[in-house]
Order: sequence, then structure tokens, then C-alpha cells
Amino acid sequence: MELKYKRVLLKLSGESLMGKNGFGIDADMLAHYGNEVKKLVENGVEIAIVIGGGNIFRGLQAERSGIERVQGDYMGMLATVINGMALQSHMEQIGLYTRLISAVEMRQIAEPYIRRRAIRHLEKGRVVIFSAGTGSPYFTTDSAAALRANEMNVDVILKGTRVDGIYTADPEKDPEATRFDRISFSRVISSGLNVMDMTAFTLCKENNLPIIVFDVGVTGNMLKIVQGEQVGTLVEL
Repeated sequence: MELKYKRVLLKLSGESLMGKNGFGIDADMLAHYGNEVKKLVENGVEIAIVIGGGNIFRGLQAERSGIERVQGDYMGMLATVINGMALQSHMEQIGLYTRLISAVEMRQIAEPYIRRRAIRHLEKGRVVIFSAGTGSPYFTTDSAAALRANEMNVDVILKGTRVDGIYTADPEKDPEATRFDRISFSRVISSGLNVMDMTAFTLCKENNLPIIVFDVGVTGNMLKIVQGEQVGTLVEL
């Protein structure tokens, strides 16, 4: 089968693991993501994943509870490791080979991040799950996704969301909003469209790394994207 994208990085929010629950990890969502990733692996796609931690803890919310920003960010990083462990456990149950890699060293749980080793895992067909963000405070998991995607030399970032692309306005609030099939990095910035945080977005723009924003909840979407079908919104130079 002809692939348009051979190596991809999937960015998932922590909230996407909640399903209909208000917090935590939903078994049905784990199964959905595992099955979608398995389709890609079976078709020869090399896939890395960066997962957020917002379903467990958000660093930015910590300040309101009296927790210092840096401490809160590290707590958020630990939440991403918990999500990564859950993803890894489910994916291995359905027959995928995985490696959980943490930017904060915790050898009993995850490998430390070594770029060449991570690339080798991808080449061997293992699903690489990057956790603990960048390992530094003040950076979001969007920034971690942009950083790891560039380091892994992926062809595209797949930014999974609840909506089917980028719109002229928030489609959940404005029924008149229209969806873009393609949009330039510059247009996203000038229009103030919220795709990723600016640190992450700028890193992709400077390195000409395209981003596809798509509805991750629709079965088969990821496979269609790597096969070159028009799904969601493509952001490129």
C-alpha cells in the first residue's frame, strides 16, 4: 500500500483519554487509540506518540491551589507518565511492541530519552510513547510534540482533537464557522487561530514540519491521513 506519510508523531491530549468521564482514563478510549495505532503499524507506518496529562493534573491550574508554577509543571509531567503507562499497557495487550520513554529519568518505569535509540525503536516498528513533556517546566506537551517530532525526523504531526479541523471560529460556539482544508502557518498566526501554543507552532514553522489537525475520535481517520486522503486541516508553509 502506498503511504504518503511513513513516520508520524501523534499528539494526544490527556483530556482525550477521559472519554465521557470528567477525569481519569476511560477503557473505551484506550481501546480506540490502541486499535487506530495498530492499523497504522500493520500498514508499515512508524509512529511516535506524545500524550498530555490534563485528565489527571494540569500544571497551570496548580497555581490557583497554592502550588508553585515549576512544581506544578513537574506534577503535570508525572501525569503524562501515568497516561503513557496506560497506553503502553493496552497496546501491548493487543500485540504491539512499544517503548515508553520519559524525559524525566525513572528507570523502573521508562527508558531515558536518547535520540538515536528512540529513532532505532521506530525503525524496528515499535510504537514510541514520549512522556514527561520536554523534561523542563514552562513548556507544554504541544512543545514536547513539536520538539520530538523534529528530533525524530517525522513527516507530519497528527494533532488529534475533538473537532474535524481548523475553523474560522470555534465551531462549537459559532454555527457559521467554516473549515479550512489547508492553511499556512502565517495565516494561523495572523488570524489568531488556536492550533498549538506558539512555542510549538513556531518550532514547526521554522523547520517546515506540517501539522494535520483532525478528529481523533473518528475510526479510520489516521489510516486515511497516512494514505494521503483529505482529512482535517493541513497546516504548512
